[in-house]
Amino acid sequence: MLTITEAQLDAWLAAMMFPLVRILGVISSAPLYGNRGVSIRVRVAIGLGIAVAVLPSLPPMPDVSPGSGIGLAIMAQQFLIGVGMAIMMRITFAAVDVAGELIGLQMGLSFAAFFDPDSGGRTAVVAEFMGLVTSLLFLALNGHLLIVDVMIRSFEWLPVSTTPLHGDGWMVAVRFGATLFSAGLLLAMPILATLLVVNIAMGVLTRAAPQLNLFAIGFPVTLGAGFLILMLTMESFAPTMQYLFNVGFESVGELMQSLR
Repeated sequence: MLTITEAQLDAWLAAMMFPLVRILGVISSAPLYGNRGVSIRVRVAIGLGIAVAVLPSLPPMPDVSPGSGIGLAIMAQQFLIGVGMAIMMRITFAAVDVAGELIGLQMGLSFAAFFDPDSGGRTAVVAEFMGLVTSLLFLALNGHLLIVDVMIRSFEWLPVSTTPLHGDGWMVAVRFGATLFSAGLLLAMPILATLLVVNIAMGVLTRAAPQLNLFAIGFPVTLGAGFLILMLTMESFAPTMQYLFNVGFESVGELMQSLR
């Protein structure tokens, strides 16, 4: 007769639950996987599939019952680690949103907004367009597979243990958050500089010919110049985003090392 002891059951549950909580933390907030269009059932199914697939290759889990106080603390810790990893990856997408908002504001399209199912709010048209292009580039570069690879490697960088996380490690995520504004501004800089020159030229033209209606002429000129420069900069948009994606994935490894 097959007999299963309570210790064996706790060991099996710990081997499954601790990695699963970290994986679900990543899946719930990571780019593409964390999109609101992906249902919770699908996210849980993806997390379970990844956990079952990588379970044999993971380091040994701590000998702690998942239902105990220490076990619950470990699961909360693993969820925080997973969410922290996902946030580091999403900063690149947030930088693109910042760039789109700045461009739309300068072009006069800040009033044109769509409902964004990813953020649950209204987003400027230019930001929505750049976000869709970024998502397609992320898929083309196999970013969705790189997320899984980084997620699995995180158990080597930061194994599941009862040791508390190093508090200063979260400062890596805070410092990397500066990329949200610096990268967004750099992405929007070519269009912002061009539109600044266009606005100065329109101001000089209106000063020289006061009979011209600045609002009737300036808006289509600004809009056309903005779309033209946006089209011309699309050629260099993909290499720039590839570099930012690489920086985002490298920052995840830095976060794992600093939390040890």
